[in-house]
Amino acid sequence: MSVGWPVVLEHGPVRLRPLRLRDAGEWRMTRLMNRDWLEPWEATTPGVTPSDGGRGYADAVRALRRDARLGLCYPFALLVGEQFAGQVTVGAIARGSANSAYLGYWIARQFAGRGIMPTALAMVIDHCFGDARLHRVEANIRPENVASRRVVQKLGFRLEGTRERYIHIAGAWCDHLSYALTVEDVPGGVLPRWLAAGGGARLSSADST
Repeated sequence: MSVGWPVVLEHGPVRLRPLRLRDAGEWRMTRLMNRDWLEPWEATTPGVTPSDGGRGYADAVRALRRDARLGLCYPFALLVGEQFAGQVTVGAIARGSANSAYLGYWIARQFAGRGIMPTALAMVIDHCFGDARLHRVEANIRPENVASRRVVQKLGFRLEGTRERYIHIAGAWCDHLSYALTVEDVPGGVLPRWLAAGGGARLSSADST
């Protein structure tokens, strides 16, 4: 077991738990239903065709679980009520003098714009700065991805600059804006600050089924 993992995080209808192999069906269905919504922002590997199939998912989850045991990442499934809604990954965890990590996340279109992802990220960051004993978290986002940028802005991330041709997206090396938080930025925690500012997840009646 690595520091800070495994863990389950909850606030209201939003729940984060370790991603698991038996999520494959819901994961694949959610991805297929949201293909047009997600694909413009998805990282790709040059020369490799992305796969949404069950085998690709199983291989990816096994790799994530192996890295989680080594303390290199925290791969979370995001649920709203009882519904699979997306994924949050704390990746590239570095210990020693850095104590840092990056955040990757996606959410189904039906749950976007309702405070769910900011709430989820706030819980994850508080866990990173608390039990996981990290000092810094970073999110790198394409300039065109206004919705994702708005999520980190709501949580008080600072913009540190542009990383040119940083990540391969949809067949090209793309610039990304680098946002970051350190534990000194949020002495009272990210979730309490987000809630005090009027944030939080908003459910519809259909989401709780």
